[in-house]
Amino acid sequence: MIRKLFSVHILTLLFISSCNKGDNIKPNILFIMSDDHAYQAISAYDDKLINTPNIDRIADEGMLFSNASVTNSICAPSRAVILTGKHSHINGKIDNISIFDDSQMTFPQLFQKAGYQTSMFGKLHFGNNPKGIDDFLILPGQGDYINPRFLGRDKDTIITGYVTDVITDLTLDWFMNKRDENKPFLTFYLHKAPHRAWWPSPEKFAEFYDKRFQEPETLYDDYTNRGTAAKTAEMNLLTHMQYMQDSKVRPSVFEKMKNVEPKILYARGDGTFFEPSSKSFTERYNRANEEQKKKYDLTLDKISNDFESNWPSMSNKEKMQWKYQRYMQDYLATISSVDDNVGRVLDYLEETGLDKNTIVVYTSDQGFYLGEHGWFDKRFIYDQSFKTPLLIKWPNEIKPGTTSDEMVQNLDFAQTFLEAAMINAPSDMQGESLIPLLKGNNSNWTRDAVYYHYYEYPSVHMAKRHYGIVNKEFKLVHFYFDIDEWELYDRLNDPNEMKNVYNDPQYKEIVESLTNELYELRKKYKDSDELSKTFIYE
Repeated sequence: MIRKLFSVHILTLLFISSCNKGDNIKPNILFIMSDDHAYQAISAYDDKLINTPNIDRIADEGMLFSNASVTNSICAPSRAVILTGKHSHINGKIDNISIFDDSQMTFPQLFQKAGYQTSMFGKLHFGNNPKGIDDFLILPGQGDYINPRFLGRDKDTIITGYVTDVITDLTLDWFMNKRDENKPFLTFYLHKAPHRAWWPSPEKFAEFYDKRFQEPETLYDDYTNRGTAAKTAEMNLLTHMQYMQDSKVRPSVFEKMKNVEPKILYARGDGTFFEPSSKSFTERYNRANEEQKKKYDLTLDKISNDFESNWPSMSNKEKMQWKYQRYMQDYLATISSVDDNVGRVLDYLEETGLDKNTIVVYTSDQGFYLGEHGWFDKRFIYDQSFKTPLLIKWPNEIKPGTTSDEMVQNLDFAQTFLEAAMINAPSDMQGESLIPLLKGNNSNWTRDAVYYHYYEYPSVHMAKRHYGIVNKEFKLVHFYFDIDEWELYDRLNDPNEMKNVYNDPQYKEIVESLTNELYELRKKYKDSDELSKTFIYE
């Protein structure tokens, strides 16, 4: 009897020892992604605009990537790259219009087959039945901020409340009431915010309307020393940001103002104008119930009164400043709600002890312009659009408070998660696992440049098609399709990307070297001019 008890004791100690070493213990994964969240609007990156203490907790307890980027800066294609681990030209989702081929393998399917319990709540953007997901409630397309509708496996449902709070409630409910404690989990916690049009919660709407924000250095950029693409894009705050949809001026006030200032119109890149529609404002406002409208009205009235009183006497510079402040007030207010809710989920993980074996990732589907170059939106390979926030914590594996400046992409997420979970990755995935970087083995990381390709043109915002190569020092870009122009930016000496030095004789050798590297990258990722010609809009 004593011998049996001793044997059991030894086996127990061996099991505990094995657990402590982390041998064959599969980690949980919580993947948090916001939509259009600029890295400049996370205080772990830059605290000039907003404080995000809860998102910063992930960086404080893990690793912040300062050179994380996307392969194609637009919502649905970015998400397809993440799910498949393949560039847009391979997975077929080149833009927000094309259909995603859901017959191809996605990494959640591999997790599900490996015994993980999988769930997804929030904005997927495409499809209504994500493969490899056991339990989900996802927004249809872009979804709504106010009283959003969700698509479920069995039925659709409208949930009263503010979308960021609701998505968090759904995620926490799954953790508390539906999670199988005998299985590791892969959970997608996907925020709609801060996607345009930026509707904060009523409380944040009121709070942030009273704030003023520092302007970026390049707010009044006139695109001198740049090419055609920058000059013709339709994403300028002054001429393209809409008064009703974006700045929240009431349609009734806008109608009155047209008589005072007839040129209060939305500008196209070709110099023509058209009158913006009130439909977007009205549809979003009317999603609110009467109680919610009363709360929103307090701030909406202030905005419209300010606009009506001051706009006619403003110079163009003052109008740009007014639009910038309105933009930041609403955009950052939506992010403040995201940060609060991320805190709720992190607190739950800590209170339950789940945090000890959970990889937590915070990222966005791309970056966003917050007035840099006078712009809003994304699409370009220029930094604020191309770069994306990426913060990862993994207790006992990632050293807390570390930073990596290596060139990593959303292309790498699938293989990273699969390796962490000890699941074999398909041979046709094109990314590279970040595990060496996460564990501090930088010598095992060999990539020094990444590849980018944007396709959605002609389309909204009119950012021209282009592809390029980016390393820590330089960025080489080729705009093609309806123009044939090259640009080179010195990332170290010109961080604001204000001067194209492609034709500067001092950079001749750099151009030649990077052009060769770009050719090799295109070959590696199976992209080509011939393939690009197949992605032509009729």
